[in-house]
Amino acid sequence: MNVVFVTGNRHKFHEALHILSEYGIHLHQDTKGYIEIQSDSIEEIVLFGIKEVMKRVRDKSAYIIEDAGLFIEALDGFPGPYSSYVCRTIGNRGILKLMEGVKNRKAKFVSCVGFCSEDLGPMLFKGEVYGSISKFERGSHGFGFDPIFEFDSTGKTFGEMTPDEKSVCSHRFIALKKFANFFMEYEKERA
Repeated sequence: MNVVFVTGNRHKFHEALHILSEYGIHLHQDTKGYIEIQSDSIEEIVLFGIKEVMKRVRDKSAYIIEDAGLFIEALDGFPGPYSSYVCRTIGNRGILKLMEGVKNRKAKFVSCVGFCSEDLGPMLFKGEVYGSISKFERGSHGFGFDPIFEFDSTGKTFGEMTPDEKSVCSHRFIALKKFANFFMEYEKERA
């Protein structure tokens, strides 16, 4: 079972490769990209993006894209769908600066995977995990906001988790698992 992941983000690709290999799904990377709209909704961004990818599907391959965001309750959901830009500009230190003196540190990570193929799509698969913003960066694993997002169930930041630990509890894992379960059934029906 082959799937093409349209992303220029090598970290996302390797995380998805690790997760989907457990389902026997062979992932290939397409770095050509697609048009991304600005929206306050990750689902709208992914839906638009997967429709853009559908316009160029000319083979029997299945395609996925993924977008994710960190939503901080005390900051009214900021940075949300703007997480990539915020991470590049102010980074973890900037978020921690914004959170200085803030008692409510609740946050969630949201991932949305978009899917399409020659005969089906678009479809969306969403994953969410809950936690809090740590007081300082912890851990050297992962990428982006991983060192400041403390996962509720473990007390560890995603940055403190090994890739194996994170790959079975992250927002991306939940969304990709939903996709993988669907895709395995879809492939059975096509066979």
